[in-house]
Amino acid sequence: MKRCQTEEEYDKPCRKSDALICDGWEESELIDMEKLKKQGEEQGFSHVAFLDCGTLKLRPEVRQMCEANTCHMYGKCWSCPPGCGSLEECREKIGRYREGIIVQTVGELEDELDGETMMETEQRHKENFYALEKVLRKQYPEMLAIGAGCCTKCKVCTCPDQPCRFPGEAFSSMEAYGMLVTEVCQANHLEYYYGACTIAYTSCYLLV
Repeated sequence: MKRCQTEEEYDKPCRKSDALICDGWEESELIDMEKLKKQGEEQGFSHVAFLDCGTLKLRPEVRQMCEANTCHMYGKCWSCPPGCGSLEECREKIGRYREGIIVQTVGELEDELDGETMMETEQRHKENFYALEKVLRKQYPEMLAIGAGCCTKCKVCTCPDQPCRFPGEAFSSMEAYGMLVTEVCQANHLEYYYGACTIAYTSCYLLV
């Protein structure tokens, strides 16, 4: 695959964004984007885009937001910091992959304070995420799924007293890995902001 080589190239708008591959790129020989896009849409995602795993940057300042514990999950879930491992350990995990996909669920809000729709969209996104994970796991058994928000596989996590019940199915969030979601989307020619009174939840699957 032909890849952007500099940050300046990443910043250029993709003239073939509807095709999910930026202008000048060749079709991936590793994954079938047309098939993956169809599978993602069938599971309810609003957008499915190609992910170049080489664009993923793990930033300490993003991990520090988790340490601030505004979500009250720090140290209470194996998939959240510090249970999900150090940034060095996370970097080693993603370093095994070259390509994947980014998925989004976009919700339309009645107004900027429409918390009910925000929560409904988040729940729908997680349901979509789990559903597609089951489909893709059959095709890519060694894939790494990275979600949005805290893992909700179990109603109550065993952390820190007992090991994770489902280590092969639990997922960390992109932020837990130190990823700035807007940066990941921009580097892979995918919109993040869809206008006033919208909200987008973003996850990714590292496939090969």
